[in-house]
Amino acid sequence: MPWPNGTGLSSKNESSRARIPLTPEEQELCRSGQYSPELSDLTWRIFRIMAEFVEGFQFLSATKREVSIFGSSRFPAGSKWYLEAEKLGRLLGTGKFTVVTGGGPGIMEAANKGAYETGAMSVGLNIQLPKEQRINPYVTHSKAFYYFFTRKVMLAASAQAYVFFPGGYGTMDELFEVLTLIQTQKSERFPLILVGEEYWRPLIRWITDAMLEQEGAIERADLSLFTLVDSAEAAFEIVQRSKERLSF
Repeated sequence: MPWPNGTGLSSKNESSRARIPLTPEEQELCRSGQYSPELSDLTWRIFRIMAEFVEGFQFLSATKREVSIFGSSRFPAGSKWYLEAEKLGRLLGTGKFTVVTGGGPGIMEAANKGAYETGAMSVGLNIQLPKEQRINPYVTHSKAFYYFFTRKVMLAASAQAYVFFPGGYGTMDELFEVLTLIQTQKSERFPLILVGEEYWRPLIRWITDAMLEQEGAIERADLSLFTLVDSAEAAFEIVQRSKERLSF
């Protein structure tokens, strides 16, 4: 049975060696001859994970005043939220902040583009997939990750503010992970900003009407962990007041 922590680690012994089940991507790489099945051994997989963390933290140690921006990869150039994310990237770049995204298209591309056009540092933390996610052309400093969970840690690790534009399951996953880290005091409290009142209001209403009303779910103070705004300018005002995170 897999461990319940989402790492995919397994306690099952095979040929007297603990193993981790291959992900679908790794299975495909094995079939194509690009991946060695021996790397499924528990020890080697753990070393690979450790290496991603070490390299990721080393990579981010050269940045400062980071703002992590999240949102859908599917919004086309010129769409409402693409333009708003681009505007925020431009404001942050002018304000000498480092813009950090997942490095892909959509909202990520827009934010990187805005920062890039001001000459600011534009960072992309990309994910390696069988059908590789392209790195957008506005990233000036990039690092690719194999594991989603190591990449998510890097996106959250150094930011002095988090900005979430409308997005899908991936965006929700990242939003609630950051909220949980702040709520449980496993992370310092930094601004968490939701951009787009029309999009986020129904979710906030459900959190208030369902989660808060359910005894034992969340507390009223947890509603103050995020701020809802409707424009890049309003988000930037909050970021400007945030404190810089300590370096690694």
